[in-house]
Amino acid sequence: MRHQTELLAPAGSFDSLRAAVNAGADAVYIGGSRFGARAYADNPDEEGLCEAIRFAHLHGCDLYLTVNTLLKEEELEELGAYLKPYYESGLDGVIVQDLGVFSYLKETFPDLPLHASTQMTVLGADGAAFLKEQGASRVVTARELSLAEIRRIHETVDIEIESFVHGALCYCYSGQCLFSSMLGGRSGNRGRCAQPCRLPYQWKSGNRVLNNPKEVYLLSPKDMCTIEILPEILRTGVCSLKIEGRMKRPEYTAGVVRIYRKYLDRFLEYGEEGYRVEKEDYAQLQNLYNRGGFSRGYYQTHNGKELMSLSYSGHFDEKSKDASRKKQEYEALLDKLRKEYLEKDKKEKIQGIFRISTKFPMEFVVQYKETQVRVTGETASKAEKRPATQEDLEKQLKKTGDTPFVFEKLDIEIDGDVFCPVGELNRIRREALEKLQNAYVSKGFRIMQPVSEKKTAFAQEASEGKGAPGRLDPPVLRVQIENPELLPEILTFPEVKSVCLTSERMEPDKMSAYVKACHEASKECMLALPAIFRQEARDFFEKNLESLKRSGLDAVVVKNLDEIGFLQASGWKIPMVADHNLYSWNRKARSFLREQGFVRDTLPLELNVGELKKRGCAESEMVAYGYLPLMVTAGCIHKTVEGCDRKEVRRTLLDRYRKEFPVVNCCRYCYNMIYNCEPLSLLYSREEVKRLSPESLRLCFTFEDRKEVRRILSDFVQAYCRDREIKRTDSGYTKGHLRRGVQ
Repeated sequence: MRHQTELLAPAGSFDSLRAAVNAGADAVYIGGSRFGARAYADNPDEEGLCEAIRFAHLHGCDLYLTVNTLLKEEELEELGAYLKPYYESGLDGVIVQDLGVFSYLKETFPDLPLHASTQMTVLGADGAAFLKEQGASRVVTARELSLAEIRRIHETVDIEIESFVHGALCYCYSGQCLFSSMLGGRSGNRGRCAQPCRLPYQWKSGNRVLNNPKEVYLLSPKDMCTIEILPEILRTGVCSLKIEGRMKRPEYTAGVVRIYRKYLDRFLEYGEEGYRVEKEDYAQLQNLYNRGGFSRGYYQTHNGKELMSLSYSGHFDEKSKDASRKKQEYEALLDKLRKEYLEKDKKEKIQGIFRISTKFPMEFVVQYKETQVRVTGETASKAEKRPATQEDLEKQLKKTGDTPFVFEKLDIEIDGDVFCPVGELNRIRREALEKLQNAYVSKGFRIMQPVSEKKTAFAQEASEGKGAPGRLDPPVLRVQIENPELLPEILTFPEVKSVCLTSERMEPDKMSAYVKACHEASKECMLALPAIFRQEARDFFEKNLESLKRSGLDAVVVKNLDEIGFLQASGWKIPMVADHNLYSWNRKARSFLREQGFVRDTLPLELNVGELKKRGCAESEMVAYGYLPLMVTAGCIHKTVEGCDRKEVRRTLLDRYRKEFPVVNCCRYCYNMIYNCEPLSLLYSREEVKRLSPESLRLCFTFEDRKEVRRILSDFVQAYCRDREIKRTDSGYTKGHLRRGVQ
């Protein structure tokens, strides 16, 4: 990291990068032609990105590449060749979501800094410590974290912390959203989110609509602006202040960076006592982009109505009285920013010494920072008429033109009455400046070292044919239940090998009884850990850890990196199963999880049959039935619309197509779960599933009553355990991505 405190700007194109650098960014993050979470940005190609790295470095900026999507098996094989030219050009770091990508890059480019993307859903010190141990140099915190939670990471883990300070907020925890994917095949995990959170919805209890008809953007947060609390954010230990906006225009980037640069410098020079944000600057940030005003994000507010843009989803309200005036002001501001930061590039100050004589060759020494180059020319001839003066030489040599340099100091040493043609002076100047630029930029170049191929256990399996598809014989059925009262019903099925209770409704003092009942029925008993493991969850499990250890649980289902870190730190040595939230789209990710001690993983929900086959399904669990969670959110719609009463309720979101999505607020850990409007069911996909040959099938029961549970479970037993045809129905369920997949 080049700067002690870094202002990190978005770049969705080369023009945006120029705007960010010219406006004063310390670093920029940008996507290449592949593998970035903004697939629709104007991302540069290979030549353009290498040029972007050189441009950034020349102006003292770091450049981080976003490789923050989940990669399919064949894509991971292409990653090394894709990154090689950028690595050799001096790339400063890679922002990563995929655990397989993380593991691959650590092996292939060992000196390339790895930044854990906000898509990894790092929620606290446990997750940060785990990633630090694995080789991450930086974590990008989840946007939902409070100042206190970030401070705890800083005080506990020696790792760089990058946090968002300005721009749009997702309603869902980043990396946990399947809404766009399941509805239309455009996956947020692949940079193709269709933003269903920005659409209108109704909040219903039964047939009653509860929300104000003018407040329908229930999933649309206001944009975040933290310029007023920048000192408090920096006090928590954040070293990189990240601006969101790779999909926004270059003028936006320039305008936001310019203002944050101004106030970051003000704080660094004068401290908190001299820190005050001028109204004009705050108004300019609002004018550049906002959704119905700004919030300070989650730094000081856990959730609430004040964070939401309930009646306003766009930039300008065309119906407002002053819409025309605001639009004129906006266009004028963009024009000003364009002229100042896009039509010309900043110049870097250099020093030079030019020596000319009739006794020895001309010499031009130029220096930028610590880089110095020397260029020589012909020996000057003796002037027959008017000798060259210092002013004459300076006039020619200071013409830096469209180069990135300007002379701060130029010393000229003349020995005798000399004459030198203007063409020769121009040549030596051009050569010196070009040589200086190349010398400075090339300091960061690397040479790719050959890496020995080390096959993982899963890759070895693939090459030897051990993971080849076969019949699921005999099938293993596992059941997950939200409601412990369903347990007696499940235990009557001998085909069910294990039962998993979810921690949202589990009572710790009853866990031993649940485990005993399962064991007496010759079944394993597991516990699914929370979808989000923040301080509320950590406190709960610390308080109940000893009783859970004594309960005799056979395994826990882990949903995020913080839970891995917590289990390791707590000394609870219990078999772990990776849920689908711990994405393993490729064999490298599976191998990574196995190295952490996981006994099995869960197949990704967004891969189709062909992609699952390439990934390999042996020793993996497959979700075959259940209402899939589309979003896990810190925002609570129940609180926003009805007020917080600390009571768990089930409501529905009604969209514009009259589809109803169940929503449950989990008060124990203070998060919301938004589920798909219809359950996933692979009941009629028996042959496809059997050819994939997963280790087991999981049936998840969330809203079903006893009668529905018995019917569904009986059908799966008949289909998968007894090879009997089940009467087909063509409505009321989805096959998810089993056939369609995502781009």
